[in-house]
Amino acid sequence: MLYDKISAIAGERGLSIYRLEKDAELSKGSISKWNKNIPSADRIQKVAKLLGVTVDSLLEESQDT
Repeated sequence: MLYDKISAIAGERGLSIYRLEKDAELSKGSISKWNKNIPSADRIQKVAKLLGVTVDSLLEESQDT
């Protein structure tokens, strides 16, 4: 799921979800809702840029499932 993937990548980079939301100028708790609601392209681009990954890498399905 999208939130889990973002959380894992953020953790690898030493970032908290709170910090990521703040740096991306998102409201507190908004990323955690992304498992249920698809974010806008603009929002996901901001998060991908801050994480240093592509939007595609965030959105592609895990090979585990």
